[in-house]
Amino acid sequence: MGKDAEWREIVKAIEECRACPLHRFRRNPVPGEGSLNAQVLFLGEAPGRREDETGRPFVGAAGKLLDELLQEIGLRRGDVFITNVVKCRPPNNRDPKPEEVEACSIHTLRILRLVSPAVIVTLGNHSGRFVYEELMGRSWRGVTRERGRVHDLLLEGRKVKVLSTYHPAAALYNPKLRDRLKDDFSTLRKLLDELSPSRQNINGKRVTILDYIRGSARNEER
Repeated sequence: MGKDAEWREIVKAIEECRACPLHRFRRNPVPGEGSLNAQVLFLGEAPGRREDETGRPFVGAAGKLLDELLQEIGLRRGDVFITNVVKCRPPNNRDPKPEEVEACSIHTLRILRLVSPAVIVTLGNHSGRFVYEELMGRSWRGVTRERGRVHDLLLEGRKVKVLSTYHPAAALYNPKLRDRLKDDFSTLRKLLDELSPSRQNINGKRVTILDYIRGSARNEER
């Protein structure tokens, strides 16, 4: 089965999911979006009001900040994949409950396997806790203590880098966090450069990780 067909199956499974009570409150599920061949997967917490209305992740104010942070390190939304640990909006934008994250993990894990990123960036406490405790078997000490750290995760026999940082929404409420977010995105930029150092193609042109990422995204669109 090709990636596009498998993605359609995942989306359908999320649309039909009744594994936790959140499906009763949603307008639209929010499976995620981006390149299925992305080198970077961003894992957020839960859809908000705008996301629930549109069925797309990170389309509100936090999404605008995420786009800006990506642009500053030379990436675009279409270069990466974005999803959340729960795919339906919790009522009144409350935090997702542990049992809701666990119920939705079947979809999250399918997405991780499908995209097979080189780097997973966790945004906020809930996604950080899920990746650390459920996937890495490490204790999660909170985003303030874990942000900016890079760890290895073995996913389906592949070594994946994990980088944790604040959820962009946190920087909207506390502007002091914006510089820390920028620092962590700079770490992501350096990490990508280390994972795929610049190469020379047959014409002698310098080929960077950005060229590789965008080439994968363009091939996917064809």
